[in-house]
Amino acid sequence: RCDRIRWLTSTRPAQAQRDSAAPHSTMLLSLLGAPWLAPGPSSARLASPAAMQLQGGSLRTWHSPDPWAEEGGFFLGTEGRPMDANVELWSGPDNTAFRMRVYGENGNLRPVRGTVGMRGRHPRSNAIAVRNAGPLEFPMSDVGVFGGGAEQPSIECLESASTVQGGSLRTYPVGPYVDAVQVLLRSDGLPVNATIEIVQGPNTNRQGIELYTDDGRERPIFYILETPGYGSVVEVRNTGPLEFPIAASVVPHSVGMADESFGGGGYGRGGYGGGGGGGYGGGG
Repeated sequence: RCDRIRWLTSTRPAQAQRDSAAPHSTMLLSLLGAPWLAPGPSSARLASPAAMQLQGGSLRTWHSPDPWAEEGGFFLGTEGRPMDANVELWSGPDNTAFRMRVYGENGNLRPVRGTVGMRGRHPRSNAIAVRNAGPLEFPMSDVGVFGGGAEQPSIECLESASTVQGGSLRTYPVGPYVDAVQVLLRSDGLPVNATIEIVQGPNTNRQGIELYTDDGRERPIFYILETPGYGSVVEVRNTGPLEFPIAASVVPHSVGMADESFGGGGYGRGGYGGGGGGGYGGGG
């Protein structure tokens, strides 16, 4: 009994120290309604299995090995051919909680890394489905889905949200030294209907994403999108009604040397601001 008392008294200070060392961001993110939005350095597909190939017109589903996983991550890419894919989150019977369509002219130069919240009424029956909507000649050579260790937004991304009203457009010019950007979309619990497009040059849509989630608080959407070259502009459009505003954040993810082979003009080193509104968001 004395040994047990000494063991309890020796372990309690350590336990109290661990409890007090919990990051303050956990409280902040619990207020946001999505505990998986843990700020910090992003992990490059930590828990992703080996990338697989998905032929054109085929469908592949992944079931989360952790029934209580807070988020699900995915990675989509090709060997350089155009990419056209659909991603869905199945939560319970006949319930598609999240769906998106991504299309681009080069899946190797502009792959898509994303994270979506998986909380809901049926956490044990979550599954992510990926369909290659392209023809047979356009296989997706780099497809991965994982339930843990997904990409996480930075603190700057969490704190820089700006409201995008229903039916409105907000633009974010990207500097020539920015290699990739973080895009985070969420709401106060209302559905999110939005499109994300990367434009480079006049009337040149390099990549586009059409997405829907039934609850922007429980299931926010986070992307890391590549923006090589000069003159890239990220456009976020709220395609929902006026009663369904969303909060959008677009900030740099990685900064490198500008590649002059892409041509075009820049917006300044590492610039990301609003087109017409200044700061983080401008509005059209």
